[in-house]
Amino acid sequence: MAWNEPGGGNNKGPKDPWGGGDQGPPDLDEALQKLQEKLGGIFGGKSGSGGSGGGGGPAFSAPLLGVLALGAAVVWGLMGFYQIDEQERAVVLRFGKYLETVQPGLQWNPPLVDEVIKVNTTKVRAASFREIMLTQDENIVEVNMSVQYVINDPDKFVLKVRDPEISLQHAAQSALRHVVGDTGMDLVLTEGRAKIASDVQTRLQEYLNLYETGILVSKVNVDDSKPPSQVQAAFDDVIKAREDEERVKNEAQAYANGIVPEARGGAQRQIEEANAYKEQVIANAQGEADRFSKLLAEYRKAPEVTRERLYLDAIQNVYGNTSKVMVDVEGGNNMMYLPLDKLAEQSQQRAVRAPSLDSNTLREITNMVTEQLRRDAAASGSTSRRGGR
Repeated sequence: MAWNEPGGGNNKGPKDPWGGGDQGPPDLDEALQKLQEKLGGIFGGKSGSGGSGGGGGPAFSAPLLGVLALGAAVVWGLMGFYQIDEQERAVVLRFGKYLETVQPGLQWNPPLVDEVIKVNTTKVRAASFREIMLTQDENIVEVNMSVQYVINDPDKFVLKVRDPEISLQHAAQSALRHVVGDTGMDLVLTEGRAKIASDVQTRLQEYLNLYETGILVSKVNVDDSKPPSQVQAAFDDVIKAREDEERVKNEAQAYANGIVPEARGGAQRQIEEANAYKEQVIANAQGEADRFSKLLAEYRKAPEVTRERLYLDAIQNVYGNTSKVMVDVEGGNNMMYLPLDKLAEQSQQRAVRAPSLDSNTLREITNMVTEQLRRDAAASGSTSRRGGR
């Protein structure tokens, strides 16, 4: 027969397999009482007397409970102390609601009640982006950009936006696309990077202020901008052609800078020479006019003498500029021709072949030639007179 089947005798309930046929199910109060007695024995407490249905005394003594409560309070109070560094600010939340922003120093807040979130407000953070986008002239470019930022408002950084750095990334991409979309490809690839970075920084800060992220952008750099790799060779050829164009322009400008001043100098020199010639002609004309006026006055005083003098001056000028001499023999009809030009050429040839002569030797030779001419002239005169007789 099973143990829980009704049995004989005086048992009215199920049969207990551990004995005690008249005992019911275990009492929960009695089990708790036994546990308290055991704990009291461990911690030095006293258990009161009691039967199966009677209540016992307290498991812990009052002094022990006070010590435990005091120790728990001390531990709880010590857990509330924390240190805020100089470069940090702390946002305090009480039961999830914003309470205050704590400045640097030793601070205390009730633990398990307040939540303290520390934020470094001086650390410069950086984020990099790489985007492929269209320019204003519908060309594709690849731009690498880096953003440096700090947290200037820890309240907004912690509470206003769920993930401020993700918001920063999205805002930076949007600002970059907007600025590059309004710029031509040549500026994006060459000297327009600085302006693009400045415009992106301004627009990005406007976005972050609108989102209330508490982030301050300190610097935006366009690290690199290039065409896609598929068309890199064609862009390199275009850039090389542009550089050749600039080089040729510079060479032409340098040539112009050398020629134009020289031409201006030559023109100025000719102008100065013309002015000098003009002054010279005017001065000569005035001098000749003055000389003629004075000569006219002298001619009126002595016409014969003045006429003779003018004739001699004219003959002297004519003979002084000619290389041929005509000698009129007195009393005869023959005129002797003296080729001084040929004599000069012969003397030059002799000077080339012979050593150079000094001035005394030349004077002697001249005197000899003159004397010989006189003798010849005298001989010719005497011969003509005899023929006349």
